[in-house]
Amino acid sequence: MRPIGTATRGTTNPNRLRRMDRWIAATHGPALRRAETPVAVDLGYGAAPWTAVELLERLRTAEPRTAVVGIEISPERVAAAQPYAREGLTFRHGGFEIPLPERPALIRAANVLRQYDEGEVAGVWQRLCERLAPGGLLVEGTCDEIGRRHVWVALGPEGPRTVTFATRLGSLDRPSDLAERLPKALIHRNVPGERVHAFLRDFDRAWAAAAPYASLGARQRWIAAVRALSGGWPLTDGVRRWRQGEVTVAWEALEPRGW
Repeated sequence: MRPIGTATRGTTNPNRLRRMDRWIAATHGPALRRAETPVAVDLGYGAAPWTAVELLERLRTAEPRTAVVGIEISPERVAAAQPYAREGLTFRHGGFEIPLPERPALIRAANVLRQYDEGEVAGVWQRLCERLAPGGLLVEGTCDEIGRRHVWVALGPEGPRTVTFATRLGSLDRPSDLAERLPKALIHRNVPGERVHAFLRDFDRAWAAAAPYASLGARQRWIAAVRALSGGWPLTDGVRRWRQGEVTVAWEALEPRGW
């Protein structure tokens, strides 16, 4: 089968996806441990395979049996990655069809859909979710070049579940700075009348109200702001994740109008 999709720019950096990886290991680790064959896919890893190598290392802290398959639509990138293959880590030519004999327990697609039209996102999500094993997870999102700011959507076989905002707190001026890293399904919806715009507006207000906590550090200010935000928004995580500079909200609360 001809690979489905279009080659990305291929830009990548070591440690770029650490925030996403750690969240996956923490929240999806139990599902990996329950899986008969815990296979994870790093879809569109780019011109160098750093993110696939790191994904294997981080997921194995949650489930040592985990195997990672890096999938790239560019044959040249697959060939360049082969020297990094080892036990539990392989590289394969392919795209959104996920050319594996088994259904993976995890598909991670970071900075892949950025170049696509918004109208194509739902179809890609559906195609990828159909390839998941029962209890599997698709994580699709966008981050900056060195991984300081990241927003991702988590989806199960039934569709989108949550949206997570993650940041290096020391570099944050206000929460709405994360708007530039919204995934493709949301980035054009950060306008008045859309739910994600209202969420970021309320987050900025909570952040401003929590300014007195800044003397205790950015982490304490973030926790106070998120706790205030939880009064009006359906957050799905708690202080343990907030301390990492994260907050996760139910997809339905941010779902674009007319989605």
